[in-house]
Amino acid sequence: MDWLIIVFILMFVITPVMWLKPNPRQKRQQTLRSHIAKQGVAIKMEKPPLHHFKGLMPAYRWRYPHDQQGPDFLLVRDSHASEALEPYYAGWRWRIAPLRPLPEAAIKPLKSLLERLPQDALVVQSTSHTLTLWWWESQTAERFTTYLPEFQQLRDALQGCADLPTKKPLVVNERPQRRY
Repeated sequence: MDWLIIVFILMFVITPVMWLKPNPRQKRQQTLRSHIAKQGVAIKMEKPPLHHFKGLMPAYRWRYPHDQQGPDFLLVRDSHASEALEPYYAGWRWRIAPLRPLPEAAIKPLKSLLERLPQDALVVQSTSHTLTLWWWESQTAERFTTYLPEFQQLRDALQGCADLPTKKPLVVNERPQRRY
């Protein structure tokens, strides 16, 4: 009987410790995030720009240089998009289309990424400050690393193509000042 009580107490103490131990999926995600963060990609858990979505989702961000902002657009995978949205390419739809046509140098890497991204990649977004991929991290660090050159090429092609001018307009005095 004493042994049974000791075993029960040990199980009672060990069980919470086992809950704190990361499972294989969490270990893979930690490895993925640390490897990708070393490549200069910012990773944050945030609410994605999807309608009726509850909870948080990993957002992988490539920053535009401060003085060369990017355009605003939002592409959503067909599985999470309304039929009313304009189709773009390879099962993706514009939720927010860019105001001006994208540069030719950006179209090829964008289309290549849209073809290759895993099915759990739901949103590709560009704002004036960042290029963002919203996805559920289904792949390993080694596999996701294959996308990095195309994301960097896309970011480089989009930087400086902001929808709004970044410089303030030149102010001209109404009356010229006289010098005496």
